Amino acid sequence: MSTIDSLTGWLTARDDAALVGLLELRPDLAVPLPSSMTVLAARVEQRASVLRATEELNTLEFAIVEVLARHGTERAPGDRTPLTRTALRERLRDRVGAAALDAALARLTARALVWDDGEELHLVPATADGLPWPIGSATEIPDELTEPEITAALARLGEAERALLEKLAATGPRGRTRDAAPGADPARPVPRLLAAGLLHRVDDETVEIPLTVGQLLRNEAVTRPHVLVPPEPARTEYTPAEANAAAAGEAGEFLRHAAAVLAALGTMPAPALRAGGLGVRELRRVCKQAGVDEPRAGLLVEVLAAARLLEKGLPDPAPDLDATDDFWAPTPQADGWGEAPPARRWAVLARAWLELDRMPWLIGSRDAADKPLPALALELRSPHAVRDRRAVLALLAEFPPGTAIPAADISRILAWREPRRRRQYRPEAVARTLEEATALGVIGRAALTSAGRALLHGGADGDAEAEMAAALPEPVDHVLVQADLTVVAPGPLLPELEQRIALTADVESAGAATVYRVSEGSVRRALDAGLTAAELHALFGTHSRTPVPQALTYLIDDVARRHGRLRAGMAQSFLRSDDPALLAQVLAAPVAAELALRGIAPTVAIAQAPLGEVLERLRAAGFAPAGEDSAGVVLDLRPRGARIPARSTVRQAYRPTPPSTEQLEQLVAELRAGERAAGARSGRSVRTDGTRTSTAATLALLQLAARVRRSVNIGYVDAAGVATQRVVEPLKVGNGQLDALDPVTGAVRQFTLHRIASVALLE
Repeated sequence: MSTIDSLTGWLTARDDAALVGLLELRPDLAVPLPSSMTVLAARVEQRASVLRATEELNTLEFAIVEVLARHGTERAPGDRTPLTRTALRERLRDRVGAAALDAALARLTARALVWDDGEELHLVPATADGLPWPIGSATEIPDELTEPEITAALARLGEAERALLEKLAATGPRGRTRDAAPGADPARPVPRLLAAGLLHRVDDETVEIPLTVGQLLRNEAVTRPHVLVPPEPARTEYTPAEANAAAAGEAGEFLRHAAAVLAALGTMPAPALRAGGLGVRELRRVCKQAGVDEPRAGLLVEVLAAARLLEKGLPDPAPDLDATDDFWAPTPQADGWGEAPPARRWAVLARAWLELDRMPWLIGSRDAADKPLPALALELRSPHAVRDRRAVLALLAEFPPGTAIPAADISRILAWREPRRRRQYRPEAVARTLEEATALGVIGRAALTSAGRALLHGGADGDAEAEMAAALPEPVDHVLVQADLTVVAPGPLLPELEQRIALTADVESAGAATVYRVSEGSVRRALDAGLTAAELHALFGTHSRTPVPQALTYLIDDVARRHGRLRAGMAQSFLRSDDPALLAQVLAAPVAAELALRGIAPTVAIAQAPLGEVLERLRAAGFAPAGEDSAGVVLDLRPRGARIPARSTVRQAYRPTPPSTEQLEQLVAELRAGERAAGARSGRSVRTDGTRTSTAATLALLQLAARVRRSVNIGYVDAAGVATQRVVEPLKVGNGQLDALDPVTGAVRQFTLHRIASVALLE
């Protein structure tokens, strides 16, 4: 016969490891430290704590809760005979195996939602309030329409019937109406829905929408409470190499587009909205400059901002707008990021996305005021974004590498596993999360990649970086120059070669092979950056696997011959040319008045405008000047783009740090000590709160206990004001403190004397 007759007794009988596990699963029970098992048991039964504990229960565990809540025997009003394990197995044996049932019971008892005294199972009363569906849905298998039948019936509805169902699906499953009574007009909406099986009659004035109908109307994954085994997903098998290769291609494209977005916002920072986001018009400008569509641009700016490569503030140099406005522009970290190897750049962005407490895929959706949500808006923040994203990837990680699972099946499995959160795992939300993961190269061919697994499992950042580096194609050291002045890069180029080619030619199309086009403007850009015609000839002659066409040679020579014949410097600025006739032509042009040019020699003129403005105005007037320094060397005066100074502190979402296992073990030891103190039989005792005796009596009693090696029960108030009872063995009293031995741990502890509220010798 079991001696456990209460939840308090059951908790007391649990071993320390089980109590530590309980506090790990339900950390709210430990704050503040419970003074006794009675207090802990009271917290275990609190409704708010119970509802938090049921968040992660699956459909089978909720079915067990429902069976225990409904099928105990009523002994007296409010008093039910608990169900036995055997009776529970009998009720569910046709729908679930014994091993799965025992595992589910173990999870419930580990969370103290169910406790047992041998064969009998007791349900913590508030647990039934956490059921994600009306009670009875799991134990009374309804005669409902199938999902295809409901979909077909919904398609045949009129506006009035559908509006009524959508109202019930959004606000609650039950509604009151007189049309539920027999004999109501069959042409009215409610009788028509009852006849179609899309509503159930509860009584003559109440109707209820079936669970499956509500799920379909809310665009949720269909989960039936009486199906107690998890859904089996459809699988498509690829080799890990195929998934990694597909993801590497996407990662390369994402890095290229990220650099393009940073360049676009560096050239022209985007004004921030009053609420802090990035306006639709500015996002479209970025799309046009970076060559991406709006959904991808939204994801890019969100990830770049999360990685602190993009920031809101006043950039330096500030745009020619109101200097008090905030702008979105790159940070100085963007320069270092752009120079890092591709795998490292990917790891920075992928980690930022994984830990992003926002939902980029909601950009463009409508808010409560029917306005589109802009990128980087506060409304995109969600407290469960990180958890949901990790849940989707973790499900993929459960299957062998290279296994692809459809988004709809992932949604159904997650909804079965966590039915209280099923609305967060709508098929649309899962599909959009997978799209983001695909765009970043975390998954490839709908399967989690090796780099994605390393990223998810929380190892060192270098693990994911190394996996992506192995998946990315080896950089090539050559290009293919075509007769039409296009340059084909058959793969990712070596960083230095890529910089030279990007300086000399413009990207025409990107992908596995990038196509560049050389033009007069691109050659002039390279010459402006300080390259010479000889260096450009050597660049293509050395790295082209195809013969360099004469058209390219002539183009470089022709632009170089005209380039730099006119030189500009600082006076504020100066202008010089070895050709006096050319300089005279400039001084006679209208641009000379705009720049306040004045000739001081046949080959030299000075200007009152800055050097950059002189070059820009002269080029706009049809001349081809080049900037030079004091030694006559051509300067690279390309604009570097604006930058937002880095903030001194990193903004991070607040996440409480759960206590460690060691801390919880110490907490359980304190709880056990309080229980022993409460149950000990006391003999002679004194109090130090002034009600019975003085501090001198306390010292005398503690010194007596130390001399005769007697244990005492002390009441102690710690620095936080928490009062506890504990049994200790005094060793030494003096200097304002008590040194005492903890009989359980064997450790010597110190107590401040003025915080000891009571002392009692133990018999």
